[in-house]
Amino acid sequence: MGHRYRVREIALQAGLSEATVDRVLHGRPGVRASTAAEVEQAISDLDRQRAQLRIGGRTFLVDLVMQAPARFCTAVRDALEAELPSLRPAVIRSRFHLRETASVAELVDTLDGITRRGTQGVLLKAPDVPELTDAVGRLAGAGIPVVTLVTDLPTSERVGYVGIDNRAAGATAAYLIAQWLGDRPGTVLVTLSSESFRGEEEREMGFRAALRRLGPRPVLDIPDSDGLDATVGGLVRDALATDPDVRAVYSIGGGNLATVEAFEAAGRTCAVFVAHDLDADNTRLLREGRVSAVLHHDLRADLRRACQLVMRAQGALPGTLRPPPSGIQVVTPYNLPTGTW
Repeated sequence: MGHRYRVREIALQAGLSEATVDRVLHGRPGVRASTAAEVEQAISDLDRQRAQLRIGGRTFLVDLVMQAPARFCTAVRDALEAELPSLRPAVIRSRFHLRETASVAELVDTLDGITRRGTQGVLLKAPDVPELTDAVGRLAGAGIPVVTLVTDLPTSERVGYVGIDNRAAGATAAYLIAQWLGDRPGTVLVTLSSESFRGEEEREMGFRAALRRLGPRPVLDIPDSDGLDATVGGLVRDALATDPDVRAVYSIGGGNLATVEAFEAAGRTCAVFVAHDLDADNTRLLREGRVSAVLHHDLRADLRRACQLVMRAQGALPGTLRPPPSGIQVVTPYNLPTGTW
């Protein structure tokens, strides 16, 4: 393993003791494989952030904690690292705690571990449940500001939320589907990864309210798919077998490749498919014409604002801790942003 950084830097990045990192770097016995993997990951993170380490200025360590499918975790991590140089002269160092699936207890353990080790801020995408609200309170009590990302924990002691107005996003999806379906009958399939994510719940509420105003039609929910293709595919196949009139999809929680393939396997046409986020899968599906539109927000701008909120909470920047919602972009195959996957 390369020894390109000081032991102290690697230990800070990994959230481990300097003694443990030193044992790993020198191949000494008594180190678990998982601990060695954490050190390797920390060095990999430092390599990606190397340009930041050369910038002078105040240094902020920020922890990104997310429960989301790997495709979205990757998109957020890439967006954060791409934005780090724009925050000069401050230096933002980031640690990553990214999970596709996690129990509430595991997420609480992650946040409590950060509280014990210390950091200058936490960017958090997690379910809105009392245990996590309490964990955010413990972070706040330790003087660590928490910024919620994409989905909010509004009753927690977080210092701010960065992301879109999720009710408005759901209403936008209803408008697009109503316009494109027109007078044709048909059920709309709505898929969520988990009802415990406040952002997804708000998207569904906005969608249903707008659809009632625009012209009521049946809605079939898949409420807890976990957003992973392996799970979503089976649930969509079951839904199509249950309701022969499903003609449109509003995908709130992801798993869109599996959803498209379920329609194709059933020999069914999806007349309108509206999804969220320009990750690699959705961009490809959009280019191929297999989804109709993607509701997108600029992740790089969101991560920049989230880091600025942390710096404001730490007294390093002036300005409000209540930023306006991010803009919602309706992306079709004909207006894909430059530089997408």
